[in-house]
Amino acid sequence: MRRVLALLIIAALLAGCGATAPAAPAAPGEPSPTPGGSSGMDAQLVRAEVPRAEPATAGDDLATLVDGNTAFAFELYRRAVDGNTENLIFSPYSISLAFSMPYAGARGETERQMAATLRYLPQDRHHAAFNALDQYLASLSEQPDPGGAEGDAFRLNIANAVWGQQGFPFEAAYLDTLARFYGAGLRAIDFANQPQQATDTINRWVAEQTAERITDLLPPGMIRPNTRLVLVNAIYFNASWLFPFNESMTEDGTFTRLDGSTVTTPLMRGSPRVAYAESDAWQAVSLPYVGRAVEMLVILPREGQFAAVESSLSADMLADLRAQLGERDVTLTLPRWEFDSNLDLKELLQQMGMTAPFNDADFSGISERGLWIDAALHRGTITVDEEGTEAAAATAIVMAESAMMPAELRADRPFIYAIVERETGSILFLGRVMDPAA
Repeated sequence: MRRVLALLIIAALLAGCGATAPAAPAAPGEPSPTPGGSSGMDAQLVRAEVPRAEPATAGDDLATLVDGNTAFAFELYRRAVDGNTENLIFSPYSISLAFSMPYAGARGETERQMAATLRYLPQDRHHAAFNALDQYLASLSEQPDPGGAEGDAFRLNIANAVWGQQGFPFEAAYLDTLARFYGAGLRAIDFANQPQQATDTINRWVAEQTAERITDLLPPGMIRPNTRLVLVNAIYFNASWLFPFNESMTEDGTFTRLDGSTVTTPLMRGSPRVAYAESDAWQAVSLPYVGRAVEMLVILPREGQFAAVESSLSADMLADLRAQLGERDVTLTLPRWEFDSNLDLKELLQQMGMTAPFNDADFSGISERGLWIDAALHRGTITVDEEGTEAAAATAIVMAESAMMPAELRADRPFIYAIVERETGSILFLGRVMDPAA
C-alpha cells in the first residue's frame, strides 16, 4: 500500500448613527428568527421593524467577498497549524460571517483593522454582499437533487443569533442592519445577574442549530457581569457522497504520520470516476456530494512535500489546482475520521494584526457606551465515513463594556498588605510579603 504522509481536507462549504434602542420585550407571539430553534425564546426578542433584504448585489462585490473570505481562510489556517501537528477542522465561512455582525458597528481604526485582516469590503457594500452569499448558500438545501436523491441526502443550515444585555442602549440603525442583512433579532438577556443561565441559553441554541454536534461552545465563566453582547453563527452540513464507498471494502490499514510513525485505522476504498489532478508536489481529487453543489477537495502532498505544499496554500494556488482537474477513473483509498477542533480567535486574529477590537476598540456604531471584544471562540467538528460527511461549526463573539474592562494584578513580586475593617477604615493588620516561601 502506498504510504500516506498526510491528508489536507478543504471542503467547499468551508472554502466557501442615530437613535438608540433599549432592550424590550418582543411582541406577543413573535416567532423565533432562527429556523428550527426555540431555545432562545427564554430570552426576550428585540427585532428591528425591517424585513430581511432580498439578495441583490453586484456580481463583482460577491466575487470580491468570496475572494477575500478565501484569502482570510488560508491565512487563518496557517496561524492555526503553526508549530503543531494536530488535526484541524474549522469553518472560515462561519468566522467571517460572525465577525461581519460587529464589523457593522465598528468605526475608525477598529473598522480599518477588521477590514484589513478579515478582507472585508467597505461597509456600504459588504453587508449586502454577505446577505446575498448567505442566502444563496442557505438555498442549496432547498434545491432538488438532479440525481433524484430524497430525504436528508444534503443539508446545509446556516443561522445567526445575537443576545444583548437587558436595558443596554443599542443603536437602532445597528439593529436594523442585523435584521436586514443577517436575519438576526437581538434577544434581551441578563448577562449581569444570570451569567450561567445566559451561557446555557446560548449553548442550547447552538446545539439545536448543529444537530447536537456542538453542545458547549461557551465554557463556564466566559459570560461575565460586564458582558453586553454575544453574536453567534452556527453552520451544519450533512451530505451523502455522490459515489459512496462500499463498507464491505473498508479494512484496517496503516496511516503514516508526518514524523514517520504509523497508526492502524479503517481505510475506505473505492474506484469512482471523479475530477483528478497531480503535479510533482501533490495529487488532488474532488469528491462530489449528492446534488454536486458541494465537493470535498482532497490534496495529498507527495512524500516529503507536505510542508512545501501547506506553505503554498492560497486562493491562487487553489484556483490553479482546480483548473487542472479532469475526469478520470481513480483507485481511491481514504481513511474514516472524526474529531473536533477549538480555536481561540482572539489570540489568532491579534497575531494577524487585528488588535484594536480587543483593546482600544471603537464600536460606537453598536452603542455610544464603549464596547470591546472580550472573547472570540470557534469550534468545529467533522465525521467522514463511507456514506458521506457530517460537519458543524459555531463562532461566538463576546463583547463587554469598556468601562468595566477587567484589570490584571499578578502578585509575583514583593507587595504590601493590610487587613482593614470596612466601615471605619481601621487597620487591623498591616504587613508585607517579600518571600512567601520563607
